[in-house]
Formats: sequence, structure tokens, C-alpha cells
Amino acid sequence: QVQLVESGGGLVQAGGSLRLSCVASGGTVSAYGMGWFRQAPGKEREFVAGISWGGSRTNYADSVKGRFTISRDNAKNTVYLQMNSLKPEDTAVYYCAARMWGSGGDNGNEYQSWGQGTQVTVSS
Repeated sequence: QVQLVESGGGLVQAGGSLRLSCVASGGTVSAYGMGWFRQAPGKEREFVAGISWGGSRTNYADSVKGRFTISRDNAKNTVYLQMNSLKPEDTAVYYCAARMWGSGGDNGNEYQSWGQGTQVTVSS
């Protein structure tokens, strides 16, 4: 299975931006549908955004539509999550996930590989 490593998290003020990266190894990311999930303290993991293996379809949680953008650079085996207009409620650990030939859907149980996560903290 592909191994995933996230980076790019940090502390940012409300209204600011961050770009998360997810680098894949041990496999070709172009064959994988990719998703970003997050988990805040005391809350369940939730879907944030997904992109199909071919890159033609993207999917977003209502809470981030218009603010977050998922993209992929297959040449770099990397998937990105551009996060703009950040809010304190976006504070969470963000995880990258992969599913071979996946559609980038919102069901975390369908993903086969997960990264270790990167912390995003948005101050008010």
C-alpha cells in the first residue's frame, strides 16, 4: 500500500491561509483517489475534500466549500489542500488518505492508506 506523509500545518490567525501537502511513496498517486479528513479534539473524524484518481472530480464538505481547494500533482506524487479564509472551527488534525482507483468520496472506511496527520490551529 502507498505510504502518505502530510506537511504544511501550523498556527494561523482567522482569515489566513495554509497549504497542506501529502506526499505519497511506495506507489503512484495517479492511481489513487485521495481525500483529506480532519479530527478536532473530542469530535469524530470528518471528511473535508476528495479528488478522484483521474483528477476530474472533486468533492467538498459543505463547511469548506468556497474556501478550500484540493488538487494533485501526479509528477510530484503529491496532493494539496489549499485552505483560505480559515476559521477557528477549522482547527483540527488533518489527515490524508488514499484509495486505489477511488473517486475521492466522503466515506473514510473506503480508504486504504492514511497518513499520520498534521496539526492546523486557527486562532481568533
